[in-house]
Amino acid sequence: MEKLKNSKVRYYADKLAVPAEPGLTNAQLMLTNHDLKPVEPERRQWGPWNFVGFWIADSFNINTWMISSSMISGDDGISWWQSWLCVWIGYTIAGIFIVMTGRIGATYHISFPVVCRSSFGVWGSLWPVFNRAAMACIWYGVQSWIGGECVTLMLRSIWSSYKDLPNSFPSQSTNTRDYVSFFLFWLFSLPAIWFPVHQIRHLFTVKAYFVPAAGVTFFIWAILKAHGIGPIVHQGGKASGSALGWAMVKGIMSSIANFATLIVNDPDFARFARKPKDALWSQFFTIPIGFAVTSFIGIIVSSSSAVIYGGTPVWNPLDLLGRFLDGANSGERFGVFIISAAFALAQLGTNIAANSVSAGTDMTALLPRYLNIRRGGYICALVGLVMCPWNLLSTSNNFTTYLSAYSVFLSSIAGVMICDYYVVRKGYLQIRDLYSARQSSPYYFTFGFHWRGYTAYICGILINIVGFVGAIGKKVPAGATYLYNLNFFCGFIIASGTYYLLCRFFPIPATSDRWMEVGDEIRNPSVAYGAGDEGDAASEGSPDRYDMKKDEEAAVRQRVLGKEGNF
Repeated sequence: MEKLKNSKVRYYADKLAVPAEPGLTNAQLMLTNHDLKPVEPERRQWGPWNFVGFWIADSFNINTWMISSSMISGDDGISWWQSWLCVWIGYTIAGIFIVMTGRIGATYHISFPVVCRSSFGVWGSLWPVFNRAAMACIWYGVQSWIGGECVTLMLRSIWSSYKDLPNSFPSQSTNTRDYVSFFLFWLFSLPAIWFPVHQIRHLFTVKAYFVPAAGVTFFIWAILKAHGIGPIVHQGGKASGSALGWAMVKGIMSSIANFATLIVNDPDFARFARKPKDALWSQFFTIPIGFAVTSFIGIIVSSSSAVIYGGTPVWNPLDLLGRFLDGANSGERFGVFIISAAFALAQLGTNIAANSVSAGTDMTALLPRYLNIRRGGYICALVGLVMCPWNLLSTSNNFTTYLSAYSVFLSSIAGVMICDYYVVRKGYLQIRDLYSARQSSPYYFTFGFHWRGYTAYICGILINIVGFVGAIGKKVPAGATYLYNLNFFCGFIIASGTYYLLCRFFPIPATSDRWMEVGDEIRNPSVAYGAGDEGDAASEGSPDRYDMKKDEEAAVRQRVLGKEGNF
């Protein structure tokens, strides 16, 4: 052992290790580091307007722009106002889920991987975390490829010959021009990953001003170019009766499923809120308004394109901007450059919010001794590069359908998390125990795994699994398809209902019989076992050492006194 400690491997391993609180055991070093601990007051810098800016910035992206296309086009398409109503309803529901998961982070200032430990166990939480991290890495590559298309338009606006750049790629899946654009977007995205999460809010503030302004400019430009708003707003829907009802249900579910990832990982950002209220109304109102406005702009611009070029509407804004470049004068080329730059910034912000930070936070939980959010974010970016996203997007195996459909399985995780916090525990968490690997910890359960949480999670998946197979192209019974049309609700309701019943018949520790949130009293926590343990040498003679456990207990007593009077 002595030779091992003195070996070069041990030396470099210690060099690579991230800073950790003194006094942690080896097991605790697998559960905590600076980025996993509750956020201390000096880093709680997100106010309500930061959340408003964050969601305005996130709402303006290419996916939201095109979200009504699948609802309006097709044999059973609905009218534009019906699709827009679906967007309003869907994102309002998504906003409710967002504030529910976000409140956990905003109250206790902990991230999604730590929140999961309450419902899945300190070691059992690693599977949902890995699940989310893997998807974030894949989506990072896919979104970067779309960002590369924005870079292509920017370079074509400057050099028209860039469109015909000689191809030296042997692969038929991509070409030299598209790969260069993708790599440039990927490369210039790297500096944004460097900044801590509590400071990255400034990027979203800039995006919240610049990107919507460019979108409105595109909106006005398209209307003027078409001398009107086009035919889409005048045509009725093709669906009627039950077909219309199911088409609107699918439209609403599509909006919610588009948000499934952010519903789960909202605590990653909400934990930086100054107080829980800052992450409540600012998110609840901004989400449906921001996404509905972006969708409306996409509908009108696409409708105008049908007049400008004839035929079917061009739903992809990048394809439409590419057409604008054909025969464009210098002023029009400059306009396309600015709007394309705005879309590139939109893709960057979406990639950071939904993928980079999420993957970085999740990887921190998977290997906290050596990874922090910054390192995890760069690993995510590297995976997004080497996975060659152009191969995935060019195949005919419904890969993008799989990615979109797969997100609904996160509803099972959300169902267990929300039921655990709001119904079973009634807002009460013993924060220090979430970082404890002791068998006496209330979140250790059975070998660190919570069988009730996993049973509920699997049940939530099973209700959707047959319909999911149908979504990726296989023939399944009609009943399974109808159930899958309600995919997020089915997964959420079954998972949360199962979890509640299991906890009802097999009670779990560390719960409250009344609503009892005590997170705001936590200031600068220490999670080492020695902090506050009676007779522990690590705590003796250390009056400045913070005891989170005692603080939680004092907060509980204070809350009870406030509600029931003096004992």
